[in-house]
Amino acid sequence: MSNRHLARTIAMQTLFEWDFKGQPKDTLPDFIDYNYKEFAPEVADHSFTRKIVTGVLKNHKKIDQMIQKYAPEWPLDQITNVDRNILRIGIYELAFDQDIPSKVAINEAIEIAKTFGGESSGKFVNGVLGTIYKELGRVEKSEDKEGESKTEEKGTTESKKEKKAIKKTPKAKDASKEQ
Repeated sequence: MSNRHLARTIAMQTLFEWDFKGQPKDTLPDFIDYNYKEFAPEVADHSFTRKIVTGVLKNHKKIDQMIQKYAPEWPLDQITNVDRNILRIGIYELAFDQDIPSKVAINEAIEIAKTFGGESSGKFVNGVLGTIYKELGRVEKSEDKEGESKTEEKGTTESKKEKKAIKKTPKAKDASKEQ
């Protein structure tokens, strides 16, 4: 298991505990430390997990609005705690973290869903994140033949990505109608 996959798994476990127990957000660093001690004591760097958890919490309301929009048949409180928090991590990485390629974000979320979720969790997570990916578009970095980094546009620019994610939420649409 790669360190980043492990970090995402621990982020999911941490968010699961926070969501399940209804703990205050300021207790999350303690949850992260505890989960690393229990499941990966050999890993000293917890920064990637902290980045994910902090990013999810910072964008929590927007992310949950996106889940409601892209999984309308599933009210948020009816999605299992595991699937809900895997979606939160995947949406955070797709819509708000410019450093993570879309395919990596989606594939990692699917793998975690297959490991920790129910029988159809992988398909559910894939469907929701795939729809969000198509809707938002992404700018992906790739290497050209000389090994230089170049950018390929897929629907929108990175700088517009977050604005577009916010615009697509139901609350933002209602606010724009009022103006």
